[in-house]
Amino acid sequence: METRWVKTHCGRQDHGGCALIVGVEGNRIVQVKPDPAGLRSRGYLCYKGAHGAERLTHPDRLRAPLKRTGERGSGQWQEISWAEALDTVAENLDKTRQAHGARAVAFCQGMPKGLEHFVLIRLANVFGSPNVVAVQDVCHAPRELAGVYTCGFYPVADFAYPSRLVVLWGSNPSHTNEEGNICSLLFDQRRQGTELIVIDPRRTELARKATHWLRIKPASDGALALAFLNVIIEEKLYDEAFVARWTHGFDDLASATSAYTPERVADRCWVDADLIRESARLYGKTRPSAIQWGNAIEHNTDNFQTARALVCLMALCGNLDVPGGNVEALDPPLLALGKFVKAELLPTKRKEMIHAFRGTIPRLMTVPPAHFRRAVLEGDPYPVRAAYVQCANPLLSYADSRQTFRALQRLDFLAVSDLYLTPTACLADVVLPAATQFELDDIGHYGIGHSYVLARPKVVDPPEGCWPDLKILNELGKRLTPRELWPEDHRGFLEEVLRPSGLTYEEFAERGHLSGEERFRKYEDRGFSTPSGKVELALSDASKFRLPAVPAFPASLAVSAEYPLVLTCAKDPHYLHSSYRWVEGLHKKSPEPVVQLHPQTGASASIADGDEVVVETASGSIVQVARLNADLHPAVVIASYGWWFPEEGDASQKGWERSNYNVLTSTAELGREFGTPNLKGIACRVRRGP
Repeated sequence: METRWVKTHCGRQDHGGCALIVGVEGNRIVQVKPDPAGLRSRGYLCYKGAHGAERLTHPDRLRAPLKRTGERGSGQWQEISWAEALDTVAENLDKTRQAHGARAVAFCQGMPKGLEHFVLIRLANVFGSPNVVAVQDVCHAPRELAGVYTCGFYPVADFAYPSRLVVLWGSNPSHTNEEGNICSLLFDQRRQGTELIVIDPRRTELARKATHWLRIKPASDGALALAFLNVIIEEKLYDEAFVARWTHGFDDLASATSAYTPERVADRCWVDADLIRESARLYGKTRPSAIQWGNAIEHNTDNFQTARALVCLMALCGNLDVPGGNVEALDPPLLALGKFVKAELLPTKRKEMIHAFRGTIPRLMTVPPAHFRRAVLEGDPYPVRAAYVQCANPLLSYADSRQTFRALQRLDFLAVSDLYLTPTACLADVVLPAATQFELDDIGHYGIGHSYVLARPKVVDPPEGCWPDLKILNELGKRLTPRELWPEDHRGFLEEVLRPSGLTYEEFAERGHLSGEERFRKYEDRGFSTPSGKVELALSDASKFRLPAVPAFPASLAVSAEYPLVLTCAKDPHYLHSSYRWVEGLHKKSPEPVVQLHPQTGASASIADGDEVVVETASGSIVQVARLNADLHPAVVIASYGWWFPEEGDASQKGWERSNYNVLTSTAELGREFGTPNLKGIACRVRRGP
């Protein structure tokens, strides 16, 4: 059979961005290759993308809707038709709306994979619920909103233009190409002489190539950022002309950072004072420089302040909105998000969202999971009784997994759309079998703010019983809300988004991408979009939002004799969070949950490489397999995140407790700005297991 080749972009194995050439015979994918002409990837392809087609043909993939027949979580199911499944979901969501109000229904999404995230928001808005629950509190929102409040935009690292220096702060692009900043562009710059500073508890591949590697204590990023600012201000390494003309509150920031000398911060961050000073000097003297900040800096209660400090650092050194710095990316001509999600139909949304009653920072547009579960379990600020979940596995991905389990069990009704019976899907009343990457037409990067969108045209047809999330949501919308608010066919969403560009989806797919206008130093024409019109090193509206005017940080984590070690986690390059643990090609490359320990730490607990290890915090304990790593600080423990066991039964929810990192985390302490718990920098101990 002749092979036909289709160009598309990777999507649901990550945020996507890698251009692919997919070989198809009949309705079967036979090869996935990187496209050398890719806008951002330029011939790069990761493990996940290379094995992506295996998801489509897995023998245990869901191929028909399921309805629970026994007790919730008992693993007893009955296959039903799509009509019955959609009717059951719609009837139960409407029943909840009639009895308790629309806000008693939550619509839940994991990491946005494509257009489905915004169609879900649209469904919630027209249904009348303000509560779209997502993980923005630990991914994207702290950096985005810290940028919006500080300089009026989300500062994106510009790898398309040469930087003389790139600072990878809690970011590991060779393993996780976050939000489309593909590592191939950075590798190109490295070959042309760009220097690197890497700030990470691990000696990553790029840390080995860096001018400076700062082996930071987990969760001390904010203090280190202030030490950088201290050096740059004290030694007058900042861009004096930019600071004088375009910043507000310099003296306040200088005063606040005066106490954060490298010598004082060294013990707090476990980084030598001279190394802090040398690294700060290199950033201060080297222009243009870009800071590629990973979402690791967002995994603590002080994430807003940490991100604010880093935006201040970009601004002081004149690296905002310049080629090769951190830029304000302009979107291509597409339908505005507010119009697409029908925001005008729910004008009171901001005041009615669950977290609005918790005093979170304005403009946070999805509900933090910790506040969602409190509403389910305690009815605070009002009860939530039903949930619809897509592209998510909350039982693994939300902090305090046992609390999540209790919340999901407490719901009157739970529907889940997925490819596979994940631990979360095992607790559902109805499970809907979704189509996935390569089986649907989609648009990538809409709404992310990186200046471009990518075409993801369909390559093969899905199994007969599997539907794209766009189709599922469209059909639910027709059942639950006025039909005129929904396209006749779900592909109408694609045309709707693209209409301002003047392109049809087919024309867009032929082009492959759309990019926004490329302009720099836009502030010279219109100032910055802040109350002062300048970069707000000190926030003008700090008192209004009950925030410190300049970045401030709490005391460092206190370990104890009982819990003497510091726990953090890292993403596995072979998986996307908890996704695809059942894909054989990926599982062979990463077959078990690994906890990394320094050999000294292992020896003190009689732990050898390959031993089972019990990791304990005040919240719980899990078992993972030891790997000794002499590059770690002896007091640091790095556990694997997102682990469950597909081979185990539905009635045990696929062994979700045994090795699940979030059994070790807690929601007892939350950041006020975003409702973020501490996911990193947690006091722990280890012992030989089981």
